[in-house]
Amino acid sequence: MAAPRASERILWYENLGFLALILLFWANELLDLPRLLFGGKTRMNWREAALESLLTLAVWLVVHLLTRRLLARLHYLERFLKVCAWCRKIGEGDDWLPMEQYFLRKFDTKTSHGICPDCAEKMLGQGGDGERSDPGGNQRL
Repeated sequence: MAAPRASERILWYENLGFLALILLFWANELLDLPRLLFGGKTRMNWREAALESLLTLAVWLVVHLLTRRLLARLHYLERFLKVCAWCRKIGEGDDWLPMEQYFLRKFDTKTSHGICPDCAEKMLGQGGDGERSDPGGNQRL
């Protein structure tokens, strides 16, 4: 379950970045940063800092909601199981595992083989002449 933790971490960093901006606006007013850095006279403008904070909060809300939506979509897409169209191996990260090994590793589940009713009907419909077709439609002996 590392993915939800990574999402939470992303949202925390995002929140900390916006909080740092708001703190910078207020530090500017409280410490009079332009006067300290560049000299000269400036006057405090609390309304400007409040307006900057409100606008930053509005932008944060939009960015936060869009980031949550994007992360939810990403998690949804990551839940798809990658299956090779030819050999039916299952992709897990950079590894491609046979289905049986994947189920054993991922779910601690042993697998067995059987035949579904559709395939059984196809096999019986061929007359049992020794030829059978794989699920991909290729003929094999």
